[in-house]
Amino acid sequence: MPPLSGKWSDNVRLLLDTHTWVWAAAAPDHLGKKTRALLVQRKTERLVSAVSVLEIARLSADGHLVFALATAAWIEQASRILLLEHLPVTSDIAVEAYALPAPFHRDPADRLLVATTRLLNLTLLTADERILQYRSVRALDCRK
Repeated sequence: MPPLSGKWSDNVRLLLDTHTWVWAAAAPDHLGKKTRALLVQRKTERLVSAVSVLEIARLSADGHLVFALATAAWIEQASRILLLEHLPVTSDIAVEAYALPAPFHRDPADRLLVATTRLLNLTLLTADERILQYRSVRALDCRK
């Protein structure tokens, strides 16, 4: 894995955390100026995990996220508009999620996102302070 850094670059492979994806599609004012600029650059690869699809479906089913469209339609439309590539959760990612260098918290979705980021040499775009402070993953604060 390349050295960890919080530096911004115009040629980066980003994994959007679930909230970052929702904000980018539905509430871009929650994102910082640098993040908004990075997300519209042609060179930026914008990726989301199947874990985030699961989280969005759960939040929608529980009434915590309300869309004007059916959840599946919102996911498809937001993915198309943001030019997102969807990543599966592979067995390697599942194993890595519980082999992360300590200390890391127990949330399974966060563990899978961090494992995906590490294994695929990505940068995780998040506002999650626990992830931003975790030194064993490359992450950028999406509020900047």
